[in-house]
Amino acid sequence: MSRRSLSRPARIAIALAGSIALGGSIIGNAAAQSVPGASIGSEGSGDSVGSVDQGGSTGSLGSTELSDSVSGSLFSPPEFDPDLEIGEDPTRGPLPVPFNISAGVSAMLAPNTPPPGANDWNCEPSPEHPRPVVLVNPTSTTQALAFQAGAPLLKNAGYCVFTYNYGNIAPVSGSAFQALDDIPSAAQALSDTVDQVLEATGADQVDLVGHSQGGGITPDYYLKLLGGAEKVHTKVGISPSTGTTLSEFAFLRSLIPVIGPLVFGSLGGSAAGLTDQVFDSEVAKQVYPDGTTAAPGVETTAIVTHYDWVVTPYDRQFYAEADNVTNIDLQEGCPEDLSEHISTLYSERAWRYVLNALDPENAQEVPCMPVAPFAPWVR
Repeated sequence: MSRRSLSRPARIAIALAGSIALGGSIIGNAAAQSVPGASIGSEGSGDSVGSVDQGGSTGSLGSTELSDSVSGSLFSPPEFDPDLEIGEDPTRGPLPVPFNISAGVSAMLAPNTPPPGANDWNCEPSPEHPRPVVLVNPTSTTQALAFQAGAPLLKNAGYCVFTYNYGNIAPVSGSAFQALDDIPSAAQALSDTVDQVLEATGADQVDLVGHSQGGGITPDYYLKLLGGAEKVHTKVGISPSTGTTLSEFAFLRSLIPVIGPLVFGSLGGSAAGLTDQVFDSEVAKQVYPDGTTAAPGVETTAIVTHYDWVVTPYDRQFYAEADNVTNIDLQEGCPEDLSEHISTLYSERAWRYVLNALDPENAQEVPCMPVAPFAPWVR
């Protein structure tokens, strides 16, 4: 079945159905893999070019409050102190940092609204943090869902922070499910966004922080194949997607003759952002011809959990040893960290490692603390 033979509504329907099916496979796999001590309880433009909300706040903190749908005791971080100075304790203020994916889920209905702290186009990088940070969201998500914690945390630390949407295959800009178009288009959207941020801030380079697709194959494509390495100093990938079996979904191609290739091919024709990430895709071979290697000259950090059942096998996320590579194993010295692919997006420990990667000269010890899979209430 070719992409041309399908109407756009049909392609979108197949993409969303595939995402739902893949999500079910992922959750089922996670439950079946017997994460120690855990059981599963629960868990803009219309084209492929990135969409940066130029209407973001212009105040010194960017957007300073959670939206009404996100605020409340369920999402409020403990010991939040709005009177803290920038850089004093980024996890506690002055903006609230909800290390809880519920905050992102609640923001899904406003996908074009930047998260708190992001897209202050009057932000001037400080001498302490001269490079703005561009956040790149994972597959099937948006800036609003992904970075309700990451954006305010980095803003609290003193960075100029920018988010955007990309890869929207739906006919409306307000789709809650984006980052689904092909990886080359996603990388071009990132390139356009970086250029926009550099022009607005006057900086010479940016730092990139992303999760899954946004921390792996999309920025790596940009860095290696679109000349992005000259414009990027540091890239941090949380659970970076650097070639995956898609929670073994890719094996459907050969497991079930005729039907398997048809289903997988249809998914690729409608949501190439998923299938381009598979370890043996043509795109993955372009980006990682010699395995998971970092772009030369770009400081690269991978933050990885053993319990990742999306980017599989998990150790594929570790970059080959090099002077510019740091690989962080979240379970090393902290068996209480049970985070998997989804929960790393809102894990306080993961984001503390992000802060260290962006400012290694002032790195702080990351304490061991319990991290639940999927969401804080899962036990």
